[in-house]
Amino acid sequence: MTVGFVMLCHTALDRAAQVARHWATHDCPVVIHVDKRVKRKAYDGLVRALADLQNVRFSGRHACEWGTWGIVAATQEASTIMLRHFPKVRHVYLSSGSCLPLRPVEELVRYLDERQRTDFIESVTTEDVGWTIGGLDVERFTLRFPFSWRKQRRLFDGYVRLQRRLRFRRRIPAGIVPHLGSQWWCLTRQTLSAILENPEREEIDRYFRRVWIPDESYFQTLVRQVSANVESRSLTLSKFDFQGKPHIFYDDHLQILRRSDCFVARKIWPHAARLYATFLSDDPGNQPAAEPNPGKIDRLFARAVERRTKGRAGLYMQSRYPNVNWENGRTAAPYSVFEGFSDLFENFEIWLGKATGTRVHGHLFAPERVHFAAGDAVYNGALSDSAAMRDYNSKSFLTNLIWNTRGERQCFQFGPADNQKLAGFVAGDSNAQISVISGAWAIPLFHSNRNFGDIRREAAQLQKIEAEFLSILRASWVKARVRTWTLAEFVESPMEPLQTIVDEISPRSMRRLTEAPRLADLTGFGQFLQNLRNQGMQPVLMGDFPTSGALPNGTSRRGRPYLVK
Repeated sequence: MTVGFVMLCHTALDRAAQVARHWATHDCPVVIHVDKRVKRKAYDGLVRALADLQNVRFSGRHACEWGTWGIVAATQEASTIMLRHFPKVRHVYLSSGSCLPLRPVEELVRYLDERQRTDFIESVTTEDVGWTIGGLDVERFTLRFPFSWRKQRRLFDGYVRLQRRLRFRRRIPAGIVPHLGSQWWCLTRQTLSAILENPEREEIDRYFRRVWIPDESYFQTLVRQVSANVESRSLTLSKFDFQGKPHIFYDDHLQILRRSDCFVARKIWPHAARLYATFLSDDPGNQPAAEPNPGKIDRLFARAVERRTKGRAGLYMQSRYPNVNWENGRTAAPYSVFEGFSDLFENFEIWLGKATGTRVHGHLFAPERVHFAAGDAVYNGALSDSAAMRDYNSKSFLTNLIWNTRGERQCFQFGPADNQKLAGFVAGDSNAQISVISGAWAIPLFHSNRNFGDIRREAAQLQKIEAEFLSILRASWVKARVRTWTLAEFVESPMEPLQTIVDEISPRSMRRLTEAPRLADLTGFGQFLQNLRNQGMQPVLMGDFPTSGALPNGTSRRGRPYLVK
């Protein structure tokens, strides 16, 4: 007989009884502590379930509130019973009621027999740990914590702030060098008895009663005073997430638990019937004896933490939504936004679709409806062309569109007449490629058969909206790839920017454009702009258009046969 188990139980007592019976029937004595807050009926049921086992004992019950002294007091009393009633025990293994043995008991006994004077307990100084939660590391030893962090949080935080303001510091007993570590340890009889029989224990206990989370520091600190051979690691597999909460293992974690080679794991889901049936059987499962190495599965846990905290790009998870800027990328894939192109070119969407091999949408945020490619009423992801449904949450509309069309680049038109709520969102999206021909919105007004007074008022409004959008695109926080041209600049030499846009959308094609989309008739457009000026509206976003019939810098000159007008 070389190892005895101390179990701290508070829930799922039926599973705790299974594990205790497994250890006891393999000649390992067990001392069980049941949280005082557990109802008497449940406690009596556990006692009756194990009454036939001669090497099982129950200790006095303490209320074990998380982060308080009760857990240490329970461990002390149960360990004292273990050392007193089972003199042949050489190592005492601390576990919980939710722990589960992963390897045959004989392997653990053999492992500890080979290391008879070794204490296994994670024990590091406060300067060496980076996993403390709540901003308290050294302060947990120098401040007082009479209030429960979980049940009396406001009192807890207020009392900490008060002590900091008053610069209060507790005196650490002489010879005590604070250490931290996992609660779950395996100590030799000599070390454990030296801690429990310390003549200065009363003073030490009085000090640790007001330390925050003493179960992670009491034995971890005192073992350094009395042990000559400490291995700063636990034989129990215990993983925590980024919030400091323990990972719970389920049936589908069976192979991961086997790969860890640890002797015990926590925290096991009480309804993981497959795990309990597998690991509590006498079949060793042909697992080779190996050194416990939870690091072998650290990569999987790191990936799980990354997935939970960052998620997949463009997919809004319940763990982050609706927290602003918690998402991993605003959208799931690159997409292109074109402003002014469908005004300057006839059938621009059709031409771009042929040039790039993609489906190109019209104005997705038009006020009357969503103009999906090919005039579809419903698009990928069951997105409707209803403007009312789109505007209910325009950001979700766009992110759903990009997510549900992953693998196919989305291109759509945008303009000052569209819903502008998404302007800032798109500008801050690193997946967005925004191409703007400023002032092109005036071309449809130029061709419209409307009263000039109405045209002037609408032109002033559209220019104001586009100027605000361009101001957003010039902001320092913008992450989108932005290209802007005035209408005059673009008309002067359209092929070069068109080639750049096509190459970015379809980088593998590397085809040189041989023709451009048909340019809208701009004859008289310069005079139209002058008429706007004469009516008191100053068009400033179009660039320098002459009032004569000629286009800027003679765009119609020979040498550009590919430009069809």
